[in-house]
Amino acid sequence: MQNNPNTTLVTPTAPIANNTHGGRAKCLQRLVRLDLPVPRTVALSFEAVQNIARGQLPDIAAIVSQFPEDALLCVRPSSEDPDWGGPGAVLNIGMNDTRFQALVDELGAEAASSVYTRFVQSFAVDVARLDPDMFDDVAQSGPQALQDSLRAYEIEMEEPFPTDPGEQLAAVLKSMARAWDGTSARLLRQAKGAPADAGLGLVVQQMALGVGLGECGSGVLQLVDSDTGLPQITGRYLSQSQGRDAVEGDSSALYLGRDPRGPSLEDLVPEAFAELQEHAALMRVKLRAEMQLEFAVDNGKVHILDGVRVPRSSRAAVRIAVRLAQDKVISKAEALMRVEPRTLSELLHRQVRTNAVRDVIGSGIAASPGAATGAIVFTATEAQASAARGEPCILVRRETAPEDIRGMHAAQGVLTERGGITSHAAVIGRGIGLPCVVGASDMRFHRRRKELVASDGRVFSAGDIITVDGTNGQVLAGAPEMREAALDESFQTLMEWADELRDIEIRANADTPADAQTARNFQAEGIGLCRTEHMFFEPGRLTVMREMIFAASSQDRRAVLERLLPMQRADFTQLFRIMEGKPVCIRLFDPPLHEFLPTDRAGQRELADALDLPLSDVTRRIDAMMEYNPMLGLRGVRLGITVPEIYEMQARAIFEATLDASADGDPVVPEIMIPLVSAKREVELVKASIDTVASSVRLEKGQDFNYRLGVMVETPRAAIRAADIAPHCAFLSFGTNDLTQMTYGLSRDDAGRFMSDYVRQGVFPEDPFHSLDTDGVGELLQIGAQRGREARPDITLSICGEHGGNPESIAFCRAAGFNYVSCSPFRVPVARLAAAQLAIGHSIS
Repeated sequence: MQNNPNTTLVTPTAPIANNTHGGRAKCLQRLVRLDLPVPRTVALSFEAVQNIARGQLPDIAAIVSQFPEDALLCVRPSSEDPDWGGPGAVLNIGMNDTRFQALVDELGAEAASSVYTRFVQSFAVDVARLDPDMFDDVAQSGPQALQDSLRAYEIEMEEPFPTDPGEQLAAVLKSMARAWDGTSARLLRQAKGAPADAGLGLVVQQMALGVGLGECGSGVLQLVDSDTGLPQITGRYLSQSQGRDAVEGDSSALYLGRDPRGPSLEDLVPEAFAELQEHAALMRVKLRAEMQLEFAVDNGKVHILDGVRVPRSSRAAVRIAVRLAQDKVISKAEALMRVEPRTLSELLHRQVRTNAVRDVIGSGIAASPGAATGAIVFTATEAQASAARGEPCILVRRETAPEDIRGMHAAQGVLTERGGITSHAAVIGRGIGLPCVVGASDMRFHRRRKELVASDGRVFSAGDIITVDGTNGQVLAGAPEMREAALDESFQTLMEWADELRDIEIRANADTPADAQTARNFQAEGIGLCRTEHMFFEPGRLTVMREMIFAASSQDRRAVLERLLPMQRADFTQLFRIMEGKPVCIRLFDPPLHEFLPTDRAGQRELADALDLPLSDVTRRIDAMMEYNPMLGLRGVRLGITVPEIYEMQARAIFEATLDASADGDPVVPEIMIPLVSAKREVELVKASIDTVASSVRLEKGQDFNYRLGVMVETPRAAIRAADIAPHCAFLSFGTNDLTQMTYGLSRDDAGRFMSDYVRQGVFPEDPFHSLDTDGVGELLQIGAQRGREARPDITLSICGEHGGNPESIAFCRAAGFNYVSCSPFRVPVARLAAAQLAIGHSIS
C-alpha cells in the first residue's frame, strides 16, 4: 500500500503528486512532512478513480486495513485545482449497529445517533441518489431520528442499510468517481477553466469525530481576511459538529479569537487555539502561501483535516502576494506571477459586491469593466443635464455615436442595444474608465417612448434606477451594494516590481487631457494613440467644424480652420505638458466628415439657422456626403489628401504646441501618425505636406524642433506592402481594430449580434475583436513587421488597437519583437503586469 502509486498511504515519501493525485492529497502529504496532527489518510490517484468509474475497484480490504479496526472514515475529492470542485465529501463511513453501540457506551446515545444519522442520510442522498425529501418527516435528533432515517432508507431501497464498512466504502468511491464523469459536472468544471479530461483523485481519511465528551467540534481558520487581504484571524468554530458545519451559517458557531461580540474557541480551549495559530503560521512559511486550515477538536485535541489556499478577492490577492514577498516567504517575481492580470481591472473600478443580491434584467457584452448605478436617460443632452444636477445616470442608447461623447463623460455608465467589443461605446468606455455593457440584444429599447423592456418583460422608464456591470455584462434592476476601487500601497508596490522586470514598453491610448492624466497616473510610458477627431465634438467646436464642411472652396476651409487652430494647439500643449517629455503619438483626422453632421430633421434645422443657409441646401449637402460603406469610404489619409487643409491645420497645431510645451519643460518630440494608409504614394504626399508646414513654423517662430512621422497599419495591403512604406516612416503602429475588421470582412459594430453563436459552434475559437487572431491577423502583423524591419532596421513597431491590453496579445507582440503596445488608460496596469509575467516566464524557460 505504501509504495502503490495508485492507492497509497500518505507518508512523507509516498509517490504523490499534484498532477496524479490532486491538490488535496499533495497538501496533506506536505502537512504530514511538517509533522502536523493529520489523521491517517490513503490517497487514490486519477488513474485509480478512472478505473473505479469503469467498474474496476481497488483492493478495498487493503485500504480498510490501513486504519484502526473501529475507525470511521471520510472520503473527500482531490482535483488538480481546488477551484474545479468535485463531489461533496461523505463522512462517518463504517457506521453500523455494532459501531453505534460502542459509540453509545463511549459518548452517549445523543452523540452516537447524530453521527450515525448523518451518515445514513448522506449515503442515501449522495451515494444511493435518493430524494432528500424522503427525510422530511424524520425526527429532529436523537435515537428516534436514526430509526426514522434507517426505516425511510429501507422503504425506498427495498433493502436494509448496508452495514459492512468495506461495502459502504466501495459504494462511496464508485458514486464519487461516476459523479466526476457526469455531463453536468464536466460542463461545470470546464466553465471554471478545467480541461475536458481533468482527473480526480480521492482521499480516504480517518475521522476525527468532532462530537463527544469534553470540548469537541470542527471549524476553519486563516490568518488573513479573504476580502481585504489584511492580517486578521478569521474563521468559525462550532462545538459538537463535523466537516464544515461551522461555516454553513449556523447561528451557534463561535468566533476563533476572543471577541466582544460573543464566545470564542480561545475562551473554551486556549491551548487548542494557540496550537492552531502556530500550525497556520508554519504552513504559511513552509507552503509559501496563506492557507485556510480545516480542523477538528476531539476532547481538546487538535486534528488538521485539510489545508487549502485562502479564498480571496482581487484586492486580497494583491495584498497577500505583496506581503508574502515583503516577508521573504516568496520572491518578487513569484508574487507577480500569483496575481492574474485581468483581476487588476476589478481594483481600478467600483464593483458589485460578491454577496450582493442581483436582480438581472438583461445581459450583453462586458465591454468596459466596473459597475455603475444611476437613473436611466436616453440622450446625451439628458445625461449632461443630470450630471449638472448632481444626479448619477446611465446613458441608454441603441448605439453611441461620436456626438454622444459629452453625454458619456457625464454618465456613470452606458448601456447599448447594439455593438461589439470594439464598438464606439466600448472603446470610449474603456478609454475613460466608464462601465459599459453593449449588445444587450435580449432587451428592447424604445427611444421615443423612453422605455427599456427587460428580458423578462418588465418595463423601465426614464428616471428608473438600474445598474450596469461592465465586468460580466449584466444589467441589474435597482442599486446593489458596491465595493469601491482600491489602489492602495500594495497595488503600487506590485506595479513597481512589474516595471523592474518587464521588457516591453506600455503606452496608453488617450484622446483628451483627462485621459492623458489617467495614463500618467497609471505610469504609462507615453501616448501610443491620440484620436484627434474626438476633440472636434466639443459644442463650441462642432459648429465651426460643420461650417468648414460646408465651405465652398479651399480658401474658405482654411479661413474656418484658422478658428479651430488655437483650440487644437491648446489641446496638444496640454497633452505634451501632462506627459512631461514622454512620447505622444497623434493620429491625424480619421473619420468621414458626415459623422459630424446631424441626421435628424431638428438638428438639420438648427444647423441651417447657424450657417444662415436654406434647409434644403443643408439636407441636400448631407445627403450628397452619405456613403454606402463609410468605413471603407472617404476617411483617414484619403480625406487628408483630398481635403489637405485639415491635416495642414493639425500639423501646424502640433508643431506650435511642441514649441510651447518645450519652452518650460523637457523637449517634446511629437509623433504624427497617418491613418488608413494602403499605398506608398499616400505617405509621400502627406509627408511632403507636413514637412512644408514644419518648415513654415520653424521660419515663423525662429526655433527648431524634431518630430517623427509614421503610419497606422490597419489595412491588409499596408501590412503586405510594408517594405514600400517603411522607408518613409519612423514607426509602424498596427491598428488591430480595423485590421481585424478588414481581414475578416466583419463589421466590428455589428459582429456582436452573431459572434457568440460563431464561438459556441467553433467557427472562431474566440471573438477576434476581443482576443487577437494570432493565426490570420497575427500573420499580417508578422509580415508587416518583418518586411518593415528589412526595409528600415531601426523602425519602431507597436500595436495601438484595443488588443493592446490583452495579455495574449502582449505575448504575441513581445515574441514578434515589437517595441511597445498601447491600450486604454485603465488597462495600463493590466498590461504592465502581463508584460512582467511574460518576461519572468521567458527567463524561467
